[in-house]
Amino acid sequence: MKQRLQLKIGQQLSMTPQLQQAIRLLQLSSLELRQEIQQALWSNPMLELAEELDEESAPAVEAESQAEEALGGDGAAEEIPEELPVDARWEDIFPANAGGGGDEEERDFEAFHRVTETLRDHLLWQLNLTPMSPTDRVVAEAIIDAVDEDGFLSLPIDEIHAGLAELGLDREEVLAVLHRVQQFDPPGVAATSLAECLAIQLRQLDPTTPWRGEALRLVEAHLELVAQRDYPRLARLTGLPPEALEGAVALIRSLNPHPGERIGGVQVEYVIPDVQVVKENGAWRVSLNPEVTPRLALNRHYAALVRRADDSSDNRFLRTQLQEARWFLRSLESRNETLLKVAACIVELQRGFLERGPEAMRPLILADVAERLGLHESTVSRVTTHKYIETPRGVFELKYFFSSHVATDDGGECSATAIRAMLRKMIDAEDPARPLSDAKLAEQFAARGIQVARRTVAKYREALGIPTAAERKRFKQGIRP
Repeated sequence: MKQRLQLKIGQQLSMTPQLQQAIRLLQLSSLELRQEIQQALWSNPMLELAEELDEESAPAVEAESQAEEALGGDGAAEEIPEELPVDARWEDIFPANAGGGGDEEERDFEAFHRVTETLRDHLLWQLNLTPMSPTDRVVAEAIIDAVDEDGFLSLPIDEIHAGLAELGLDREEVLAVLHRVQQFDPPGVAATSLAECLAIQLRQLDPTTPWRGEALRLVEAHLELVAQRDYPRLARLTGLPPEALEGAVALIRSLNPHPGERIGGVQVEYVIPDVQVVKENGAWRVSLNPEVTPRLALNRHYAALVRRADDSSDNRFLRTQLQEARWFLRSLESRNETLLKVAACIVELQRGFLERGPEAMRPLILADVAERLGLHESTVSRVTTHKYIETPRGVFELKYFFSSHVATDDGGECSATAIRAMLRKMIDAEDPARPLSDAKLAEQFAARGIQVARRTVAKYREALGIPTAAERKRFKQGIRP
């Protein structure tokens, strides 16, 4: 093929650095955005917090004099006498807050952080107190590293043994160390299954504990029937009288199926909403949360140092930083405007949810909002990911308001979120003695004009964590032998 030059005119999107920065800021969560802003404040001297620029610091001398007057007015700045009576009390001579501790009720206890001991730290502490050979200690550390947050062994024992092949140990030796670790606190830790976890806890009880032997027998051989509450079948298989069977099951229920939960724990992280919506004068008003994004501005002092005609390295650095600061501020402004527009559009379309609840949720997809605002679907997806809105009904991710639809008899559409809310309401109102099957629930939806198949009902029920009709009957009635 002969090579030749050809002139062609076309249009294409150019991903400039400014556009890339705007897209990157658009998809950041509130926490990631704060980190990005903090990094920009550290790296760019042209950026400054607007709060710092608005506040004027008082002279140090005036502040010290005011502090002395405040202390002198209530007598807290009096000198401590060299000698006090033997039976004197500190509170009788000086105020209770003279130490500067402040009122206990005014302290922000959430500002205090404590070092939480993890389950791994707790097990390693016990391992250091247990006499073991160096080889067994290495095996025990490998086993402890394989214990998850619930206290169970997350890796098969064969895989742990394969990872210690350089030690030349037999599988039985690794099992022996595992059994020693399983005697650590909390009871039932490092178990390979739920049955083994419960059996370990039962064996650590006092041998004189009532129904201990019967409970151990049920756990080792019939734990699935115990979970299903199939007491008649348990009585036939074990031959236990009703009193013994009831006592053994009660003892099993007193055990902890997740032994690692009470050690350590995950630190609670609160969601800070990006957008707030309130109802004022009969209309829903949407606004950005000012606590999420701090107000930034250009530092006037450094900006005034930039000279147009100067081509020195220092001046070039200042000009570059000034231009980057302006781009960053414009990207932040664009992000806030886009987020506010998308949130306002969602609130307008899902007004029924805000007024009547999840059952009034209407079907909504990204294309609907994109077409309404003249944006691309990818832009709407970036805006609604990891962004939260505070409503009178709670805090929700913006993605929550998007769901698929199911056709109705009148030719309309019903949201999948509304169907799940209706499903939960139907099951809560059912007769405990005669729970509704998936087919009966589908018939109730059909009576409301919503065409939902039985398999779809089963899928939604499982997504909500609701058991089957037979399991709900056992749970609600509490059938006993």
